[in-house]
Amino acid sequence: MGSTGILKNPTMICAPLMGETVEQMVKEMKQAKAEGSHLLEIRLDHITNFHPHHHLPAILDNKPLPLIILYRPKWDGGLYEGDEHSRLQALRLAAELGADYIDFELKVASHLIRELKINYQSASKFIVSCHITGTTPSDEELANLAATMRATGADILKVVVNVTDITEIARIFHLLSHCQMPVIAYSVGERGLISQLLCPKFGGFLAYGSIEGHSIPGMPSLYSVKHTYKHDLMNSETKVFGLVSKPVSHSKGPILHNPTLRHENFNGVYVPLFVDNLKEFFSTYSGSDFPGFSVGIPYKEAVVEFCDEVHPLAESIGAVNTIIRRPCDGKLIGYNTDCEAAIISIEDALKGTLISGKLFVLVGAGGAGRALAFGAKSRGARILIFDIDFERAKSLASAVLGEARTFEQVINFQPEKGAILANATPLGMHPYTDQRIPVDQETLGDYELVFDAVYTPRKTRLLKEAEAAGAITVSGVEMFLRQAVSQFNLFTGQQAPEELMREIIASLF
Repeated sequence: MGSTGILKNPTMICAPLMGETVEQMVKEMKQAKAEGSHLLEIRLDHITNFHPHHHLPAILDNKPLPLIILYRPKWDGGLYEGDEHSRLQALRLAAELGADYIDFELKVASHLIRELKINYQSASKFIVSCHITGTTPSDEELANLAATMRATGADILKVVVNVTDITEIARIFHLLSHCQMPVIAYSVGERGLISQLLCPKFGGFLAYGSIEGHSIPGMPSLYSVKHTYKHDLMNSETKVFGLVSKPVSHSKGPILHNPTLRHENFNGVYVPLFVDNLKEFFSTYSGSDFPGFSVGIPYKEAVVEFCDEVHPLAESIGAVNTIIRRPCDGKLIGYNTDCEAAIISIEDALKGTLISGKLFVLVGAGGAGRALAFGAKSRGARILIFDIDFERAKSLASAVLGEARTFEQVINFQPEKGAILANATPLGMHPYTDQRIPVDQETLGDYELVFDAVYTPRKTRLLKEAEAAGAITVSGVEMFLRQAVSQFNLFTGQQAPEELMREIIASLF
């Protein structure tokens, strides 16, 4: 899919505020302004014992930015459980008091907007909203819904969905880029995150960002919107790169790639992509607006079949961690930048000592494990593989002329002195930082070097214990940096600013 060339005003950033008292609301309004919000959405239904004539003036008199007033009833996903007449009277009062924007549900909008425009000559802008449960409507159904909402006299349309798959968000992007009036449209939940992050590219009226200390699932923070993704620099020509993974929230990729893209004056953005179905994903996001992807857990092997061509190294490994859409024909080309990144990280830490002839003990035979195994093979190491899937371990061992053992055997395995241990499983990754592969702690000192592909946290439990035992340790951060440099080169066709990327990495971990 792609964006249209319709020119729209720059997307504003709005902080939703849900304080339980007016005092808390006022405090949060000031905080949101300090964090860079352009608008504030006030959820009246969250205020305990809300009294319109007392509380509304206090909120409006203390506003540091334009306000959107909502009073969401329980039947539309809010907290208000009182009678409908009192709720609507509160919204009428907000209009009389000059609230900048007032949000009305589609069910009640037509009558109220007409009344307010005729009887009160209100200067408020009216947002007509529709919260959709269940399947996200088709492009045609959303266009028909927008026409119905527009007929109420709305100034701005708002459509909220709850997608079950990231591909459904393409319909939201289509609505944003084709509607001829201001639209707020997004999905809640983790799978809906890119509907907020890419909103400026597709011409949305506003995108949401949460204030510090009040995170909301599926919503970026104001800080990340302003500093990581830089909404103000995004436009319809912005190219979208991202990490295809499940889960994806652990990724540091956006914090590394986005400032690097900006530093090189490349009009691109890098986002986390929570993908459930690879086939549907690549079929939906198939245009030139999406020219490249990183590939993470658990898809590095499975994604190979969705590439039109695979680089020989990646083909021999059987795993792809980078995909480029070739500009001349749109075909997807798969690469593996993990292999060299991991092995060079290990070699650099050994300071000239060759791994040729050394025993390379690898735990994990998935995508990252395959990259490590082939890298170790290319350097002449002897390879021993443990994996929870013994058949997978045997298959990889056969490909690299190594040996396979069951995962359970790693507990009692006694390595030879000077061996290398590499973890290529997710064990120890945030938030499960108390976990590690079950190697005997007393054997850790027998390894010359211990490598962990996990990079969040930088120093995993495995690395801490290996360091205490006297082994050289290498964090997955080193592999992450080196593979990211190669990815950037492939994404942009430019030489990555490696020193800048190393400085960013240092600030992250």
